[in-house]
Amino acid sequence: MCDEKDSLIERLTEHLLDCKEEIEYKDNDLKRWTEALGDLAEIEDAFRKDENEELDLHGKTILDIGTDCVKPLYLALKYSPLKIVGIDESLLNFASEIENNSKLFTKTKIVLRSCSLFNEVTLSKVRKEEQVTKKFDFVLVSKTLHHLRRGECVAKDRNKKQKHICSDDEKDCINKFEEEDVFKRLLELGERVIVYEHFDPPEKDDDKIRGRGGYFTLKEWERIFGYLSNKNYKGQFIIPKPMSLKTPFHQLKPILKGVDNICFYIEQ
Repeated sequence: MCDEKDSLIERLTEHLLDCKEEIEYKDNDLKRWTEALGDLAEIEDAFRKDENEELDLHGKTILDIGTDCVKPLYLALKYSPLKIVGIDESLLNFASEIENNSKLFTKTKIVLRSCSLFNEVTLSKVRKEEQVTKKFDFVLVSKTLHHLRRGECVAKDRNKKQKHICSDDEKDCINKFEEEDVFKRLLELGERVIVYEHFDPPEKDDDKIRGRGGYFTLKEWERIFGYLSNKNYKGQFIIPKPMSLKTPFHQLKPILKGVDNICFYIEQ
């Protein structure tokens, strides 16, 4: 009798754990969808060629780097661009479902592929398959810029009091962000590059990917905007408010520190 009771308790416990995991999984999916919708509301002005004109993306192509797979669907449903190609090194599990089912709801072709921004062979193959022979009209980098780190580890420089030893898995490493290489690559791919990024330098990056993760520090932001302002790029901030990318950083800093996310675009 006691054995049967223990067995029943064990089965019930396993069932409850399975239910808990399923609820958490669905909660995470719901969070992704609602966050993506909120992000899009902040980003969409960056697609406008003229702030006084209605946003029209008909016939336009978009490359979504580090795609969350959700924004492409929202953009397709709301603005009907010609084609959206989303790439990420590790696509979410519902990517193929969105790609396939989107054909039922929108004329926009949505393509989601596992690919790195810096994998020129695979990305060229994807572009050839999708007949994108010229630049995309837009490149969207949403909450992904800080993951495009490829330089040497700078974890020691960030915290000199804490001894850092680089490991094979790069778990505690933070690679240097090489802004010249990154923005050059982005502008090779798109006529206009839209960046939407979390702005809270002291906060920990929970989705850190090996040494390629880590939110930007104020010094890194200063270097990034210094580089962009010294180039002959056109562009401006959308969030926190419309203003030139060439605004001196000492003026930018107190304004940027008042928001959770920033959004700007650049073009040549």
